[in-house]
Amino acid sequence: MILCIGEILADMIGVRGDDGCVCYERKAGGAPFNVACAAKRFGATVGFYGCVGDDIIGDYLIGFAAARQFDAGRIERSKIGNTTLAFVELDGNGERSFCFYRKNTADPQLPVLTDAELGAADIVHIGSLMLSEKSGAEYARATADRAHKSGKKVSFDVNFRSDIFKDTASAVATYKSVIEKADIVKFSDTEVELFSSAYVDGLRDKLVCITLGENGSEWRYRGRKNVVPTVKVKPVDTTGAGDSFYAGVLTRLDGVSGEYTDELLDGALIFGNVCGALNTLGRGAIDALPDRKTVERTVATI
Repeated sequence: MILCIGEILADMIGVRGDDGCVCYERKAGGAPFNVACAAKRFGATVGFYGCVGDDIIGDYLIGFAAARQFDAGRIERSKIGNTTLAFVELDGNGERSFCFYRKNTADPQLPVLTDAELGAADIVHIGSLMLSEKSGAEYARATADRAHKSGKKVSFDVNFRSDIFKDTASAVATYKSVIEKADIVKFSDTEVELFSSAYVDGLRDKLVCITLGENGSEWRYRGRKNVVPTVKVKPVDTTGAGDSFYAGVLTRLDGVSGEYTDELLDGALIFGNVCGALNTLGRGAIDALPDRKTVERTVATI
């Protein structure tokens, strides 16, 4: 089972009309929630743990999550913070920019998992938005430690967001404190530049997955590495593409014990590449998710 822990929020996706007016379309989002929804869609056993506000957006997200029929999880309601919002603007190529409405909101107020809940997992996947709060960073590190004590693998998606930190240097240091505790880490190519190639090269005891956009993705593992291809698409909306990619990778790795072989990693990342590419063909991180059969048919064409 893949247990995803972290932010669940509403993506407010801006659509500009012919009159120049921008209307915002509400979509379910939050990187670890996107991963949970995608992994479930791709056939994995999945749990999700998060927090929303006691408001109408929270009502929407709880209903949306219930419809995904996760195998485990809890979404708690905060009495002191509204549900987090992320405003998204798209350019002509479907590339997005974010602006978070996140002061004193609910997403960092995460439930503490019981030993039984952690014990049900094979992979514990931790989101990164919580790291902007001291309590959230402490929660992430403590959860990773507890997962390891239970013999579980820890996954972490860097998903770097500089606008929710006071400065980049302190943010990078906080991220590194969680990366060091993870077994599987996802970076984008721009995040590798931010953290430095030397730092990422030094993570030799971990499986590192790096997204490369239209050039596919790369895995690095115990001194070995390879770049694997993807399919060419014309994106409509790239929101959640990285989450869909990573969900595909984790789905293929879930339940695998021992050392990862080159063949396994090539297959997992190609599968993830196709998941991410096909997800860009519609709006929102979740609504356009392909099913497993569609992904497998497309993989066969590469």
